[in-house]
Amino acid sequence: MKEKLGKEFFNRDIKIVAEELIGKLLVRNQFNGKIEKYRITDIEMYIGEEDLACHASKGRTARTEVMYADGGMVYVYLIYGMYWLLNIVTGCKGKPQAILIRGVVNIDGPGRVGRKLKLDKSFYGEDLTSSQRIWLEDDGFECTFARHPRINIDYAGDIWKNKLYRFVMIE
Repeated sequence: MKEKLGKEFFNRDIKIVAEELIGKLLVRNQFNGKIEKYRITDIEMYIGEEDLACHASKGRTARTEVMYADGGMVYVYLIYGMYWLLNIVTGCKGKPQAILIRGVVNIDGPGRVGRKLKLDKSFYGEDLTSSQRIWLEDDGFECTFARHPRINIDYAGDIWKNKLYRFVMIE
């Protein structure tokens, strides 16, 4: 049985959500009659203003505002002028934390994931618990994962660069 994930799933500490997010289904309604489902295989955590790799480390801005909302919201942003990256806000209101979706089965890289999902700026602030175009499901799939340092964040310094905040599903 597949169950759409609700607010109670997302409104918890990011470390708990991240561990349980690996293996969940990311569902995208393309509004052409096609529902596509992708199993999440690779994520990275960004944990609040103290995390120098997190966008919220520079404080509350128009760009990061959704990170300060209740969990279950979508935070998308554009990189290289062409890739929209999907992040899932977790935790309680006022505590900015988000999980970057880096990979799904057969698609590696957050830019490729965003492109496959046909993300754009309109997804910013979308509520995963009520959206008709993107949501997460639990189909009971169980898996294990390995912890790794995050990648492409040298600017954050050695302490933050080397934290094991990237989780990759083990096949």
